[in-house]
Amino acid sequence: MNTLHTIIMLCAAGVAASGSARAEEWTLDRCIDYAVENNISVKSAALRIRSSENDITAAKDAFLPTLDASASESFNFGRGLTSENIYANRNTSNFQWGVSLNLPIFQGLGEYRRLKVAKASLQQMLYEHEAAKDNVALNVISQYLQVLYCREVEQSASSQASYSAYEVERRRVLAEEGKIAEADLYDAEAQAAQDRLQVITAQNDTQIALVNLANLLQLKSVEGFDVAPLDEPDPLLPRPETVFDDAMRINNGILGARQAIRTADENISLAKSGYIPTLSFNAGLGSSYYRLSGLDNDPFSRQMRNNFSTYFGFSLRVPIFDAFSTRNSVRTARIRHLDAGLQLEQLESDLYKNIRLAYYQASGARERYLTSEETLAKTRQSFEATREKYDLGRATPQDFELAKNNLFRTEVSRIQARYEFLLRHRILHFYRSGM
Repeated sequence: MNTLHTIIMLCAAGVAASGSARAEEWTLDRCIDYAVENNISVKSAALRIRSSENDITAAKDAFLPTLDASASESFNFGRGLTSENIYANRNTSNFQWGVSLNLPIFQGLGEYRRLKVAKASLQQMLYEHEAAKDNVALNVISQYLQVLYCREVEQSASSQASYSAYEVERRRVLAEEGKIAEADLYDAEAQAAQDRLQVITAQNDTQIALVNLANLLQLKSVEGFDVAPLDEPDPLLPRPETVFDDAMRINNGILGARQAIRTADENISLAKSGYIPTLSFNAGLGSSYYRLSGLDNDPFSRQMRNNFSTYFGFSLRVPIFDAFSTRNSVRTARIRHLDAGLQLEQLESDLYKNIRLAYYQASGARERYLTSEETLAKTRQSFEATREKYDLGRATPQDFELAKNNLFRTEVSRIQARYEFLLRHRILHFYRSGM
């Protein structure tokens, strides 16, 4: 019987090893790097950076003069006013061209402040881009550990199924020798079927976890995709106050929210530019050609020379009353500034809560894990003792099943505590040092 049990365990281990050998194992760091590079939300944040860079270019270009060229041709048919100040039937045509230059000299600091807004907005987009990476990394860490957790539960379920398979073979031999009733064999087969169903469920959970992780990585298929085990972390946990202080210095979400306040400050200054006068320089040149049907007209080249003209001047605009447009813009900018402050306050509160929750959850999970390690060792000893007694006929099948189920529940409890500790520990480390 012991030989049969050993063969079953080796076969199960061989099948698991051959299945994992066909798949490429990805480390956690590789998963994070790949997800950050290919995640859609990160790519969208990168596009917003490019848009902000274009806004800076546009703000700088606003300091440059504008140069325009124009040309027009018009025709008039029927009665019209002549040089003798009488109306007569005349067909006329008129051609005009011109070039104009506009140079902003002082725009009420509007263009300068618009450039500052664009630069502040770019810095905000850079922080938000890094924050998007951080969110993806946290999601990958969580899902990566979920895969490992499901895999260990699957292994534990497979171990239970192997015990049930061993028991079926044992009772089949006893039933053939007439030492037990066939009903006892049927009970063992029913229990083995339940344990196999449990293995199938655990395998399905593992596959679902792999699919979710592959989706985070934007992989098209999970074929040949697997994850590598993690090293055990340092069991010591940093104090939540220390983690929070470090996070306030490096957390990209917090830095982005602070930058949003600076951007709102610059927008207030930009809105106030509407109260300031503006001054610009204008210059131009042009000429025209006029033709009247039925009369002798000077040739095109002569009219172009004779009608050539140039001009230049200055234009001053003093805002007196703009229907409260500037006032309303300033009020809107101030409201957005207040909203940015509230957003920062909310982010700081959420970060503080998340760090403390992660710390206490990690502490509780560590204690449960250490306790479950001791409990598992004792439960395994109890199971082995019950199995020996059962093999010798000193324990009932119900005692054996009870011991086996207790062992499985204890193993699952230990696995849950272990991976909850791993997850919370990783979250605290992430908040403290980033990616």
